[in-house]
Amino acid sequence: MMRKLLGLALAAGGAFALGGIALNRGEPINALWLLAAGACIYTLGYRFYAAWIAASVLANDATRSTPAERLDNGRDFVPTPRWVVFGHHFAAIAGPGPLVGPTLAAQFGYLPGTLWILIGSVLGGCVQDMVILFLSTRRDGRTLGQMARSELGPVGGFAALFGTLGIMIILIAVLALVVVNAMKHSPWATSTVFATIPIAVLIGCYMRGIRPGRVLEASLLGVALLLLAVVGGGWVDQQPVLRTFFDQDGPALAWFVMGYGFLAAILPVWLLLAPRDYLSTFLKLGTVALLGIAILLTHPELKLPALTRFVAEGTGPIFSGKLFPFVFITIACGAISGFHSLISSGTTPKILKNEGDVRLVGYGSMMLESCVALMAMIAAGLLDPGVYFAINSPLAALGGSTEAAVSTLSGWGFPVTLDQMQALAASIGEHTLFARTGGAPSLAVGMASILSGVFGARLLAIWYHFAIMFEAVFILTTLDAGTRVGRFMLQDILGHLWKPLGRTSWYPSVIISSGLVVAAWGYFLYVGVIDPYGGINMLWPLFGISNQMLAGIALAVATGVLLKTGRARYAWVTGLPLAWLAAVTTTASWQKLMSDDPKLGFLAGAADLAKKLAAGALPPEKAAVAGQLIANQRIDALLTLFFLLVLWAVIIDMLSIALKVYRGQPVSASAESPYVRTRFAEASRG
Repeated sequence: MMRKLLGLALAAGGAFALGGIALNRGEPINALWLLAAGACIYTLGYRFYAAWIAASVLANDATRSTPAERLDNGRDFVPTPRWVVFGHHFAAIAGPGPLVGPTLAAQFGYLPGTLWILIGSVLGGCVQDMVILFLSTRRDGRTLGQMARSELGPVGGFAALFGTLGIMIILIAVLALVVVNAMKHSPWATSTVFATIPIAVLIGCYMRGIRPGRVLEASLLGVALLLLAVVGGGWVDQQPVLRTFFDQDGPALAWFVMGYGFLAAILPVWLLLAPRDYLSTFLKLGTVALLGIAILLTHPELKLPALTRFVAEGTGPIFSGKLFPFVFITIACGAISGFHSLISSGTTPKILKNEGDVRLVGYGSMMLESCVALMAMIAAGLLDPGVYFAINSPLAALGGSTEAAVSTLSGWGFPVTLDQMQALAASIGEHTLFARTGGAPSLAVGMASILSGVFGARLLAIWYHFAIMFEAVFILTTLDAGTRVGRFMLQDILGHLWKPLGRTSWYPSVIISSGLVVAAWGYFLYVGVIDPYGGINMLWPLFGISNQMLAGIALAVATGVLLKTGRARYAWVTGLPLAWLAAVTTTASWQKLMSDDPKLGFLAGAADLAKKLAAGALPPEKAAVAGQLIANQRIDALLTLFFLLVLWAVIIDMLSIALKVYRGQPVSASAESPYVRTRFAEASRG
């Protein structure tokens, strides 16, 4: 009875809060409404929906041994306490997507993005992460590609393998572009981000050689040094000589990020990747908690409207496209992320001690990431609309100059002045905030306004650069892990050509595969950096489409397994999110391929740019890079088509299984490992 009453109370509270958000018109809405809606919906989803899936759909069995126990080798397979697994999994999946996606999607207003973050995560993203984690755990920790081959067939399996690698390349490139745009011509931000690298190396050496086992000491030292790096960045910015070393343009910073990615992929895990992952977990959880406390204490009002004019027009200055499908493509990781399926399969299952922890680790971690996305939407919504668009829109989309940008935005009904933007930039220690595309700078401004309202209004500049560092740590952690995972994928493929290249421990193979992976995502990063529109207009939609397609592949594999293992009546749990993602990504891909709007379609954009170049209608600086931009738009179109074909190849394989099950025909046996009782059963029961 109490459980039913709790469920009714949460449902009523969530419905009331969502109603308050959705029906409010014309007056500012308090950010607490969004927090209340999130708290009710997340609790309802975890307490009831996730519990039902774990018990009824998946039939979780806490007495069953996991691959971490059965294959324990002290290196790759290691039974690990549940909260350590939770922290590791959250740190691995919590990239910058839930920060940047909602910030960019606020172009449509706060309402569409907020609704999708809440509903999409509870019914889609959290479900995908939990189900894939469960399936991989039951299959000796196999990767998504391996499960696709064994469960769906060779065609879908190999399509998933190659498609996943291609998608990973795009994901890393876009994340790197975000951090480059955040550091560009900002000595304070650049010096702070640079400082996080030797700090991570120092902590790695401290925990391994200087003071082994002193985890608390290393944690306190690392956090103190990160905060010192933020303050020190302000000092560097005030030194005429020093600041010139860190005042770099986009291409120079892109080369730095590429070099960093290569080193992170070939260095021992304990030296850079592990300590950065460890420190980032503390930073992420601590910052999210601070933001939540600050919002509760200040209960600020959102200044962005619920809906903007760009919902129906599709002519937004940040990215082109109408509400459907592009709000879902843009939010991406804040609601559902295909990247998570790569961590939930082949990585986390190898350290999961108890199958009963699948709900906590899989569903719970994604729920927390969705909460981060909700915080990002609130931070974006607190900005004046004119300021928000001035920061996130490239000058080329607003007339080509700051004066024209102010006039254009004011004409759209988003008033802003040059003095207002200059005063804001000065207050946070920046030279300018115009056209700081990528989402990270505007998010940092929003976060700084929230935190300074409680923890020191005079420290706005410190909080801004703390937020930049916070975002950069998110990004670089994902870039580290993504490059390394991409290297493993490429080695798996190259091993079919020459076996030594498939040996992950052979150093020449490590260097060659790492170099190829970095070169691939580095190309897209560089072209995005030199793009006069900031690269986000072109690359973020491709990022969102590919990420959601990867989620579709994961859900197709999950649906196929449910059908094969006698759970056809529950196939809708993963089948409905799959159907929605298939519709969204197919529509978005079609528009990016076939639209005759140069701002929306890849091929139309390439043709328009080529026409202007031939006519001599481009300014010299744009004409110099036009050839690369034209080629890149055509490559983007080919990649979009390739990813779309991969997705549908996997879906068709899954549908063939569904047809056989419906007709009562035999299907291949599932690759699930046989039951072995865990030696931890008694401990887990206690």
